[in-house]
Amino acid sequence: MEPLTDQQIRSSFVNCSKGDAARLKLPTDFAELPWQDLDFLGWVDPAAPLRAHLVRPGPDGPLGIALRVPAANRVGGFKSSICQICLTSHTASGVTLLVAPLAGARGREGNTIGTYVCADLACSLYIRGKRQPKLTTRGYEETLTVDEKIARALANLDAFTARVTGRTAQVS
Repeated sequence: MEPLTDQQIRSSFVNCSKGDAARLKLPTDFAELPWQDLDFLGWVDPAAPLRAHLVRPGPDGPLGIALRVPAANRVGGFKSSICQICLTSHTASGVTLLVAPLAGARGREGNTIGTYVCADLACSLYIRGKRQPKLTTRGYEETLTVDEKIARALANLDAFTARVTGRTAQVS
């Protein structure tokens, strides 16, 4: 992913107000982000831990999605869970439900969509083996290459963002 500026990130959001985008806090390590290892930028707002954000580069520029962590967010009694973006296995606390208001009028009416994602939104780093999930049980072994895992994660992310925006998923 090419590095983004503060302004590019804030102007990319499609499902929150300009005021909300202006008030969001960037990641605390923004100046040191490993852009070369990121397929999308995702972070939990350091000033509001029940808010998260993701920004996906695209052919028409970056696309930002504002997310919320439901107050009663529990994956359940499962010992492990799987991120629906990168398919990384985690302990139950390593995956969280993130809910996005839909873009436009549908979102203003209160409509949302959710997905289970790595709690730290570091899917790109898990795919590349730069971060390891905390597992109580052994995860499954995959034979896909890193590039194939990246393509799959981006397709999953694109399907989610397409549902938020009401647009067709972008081709990576």
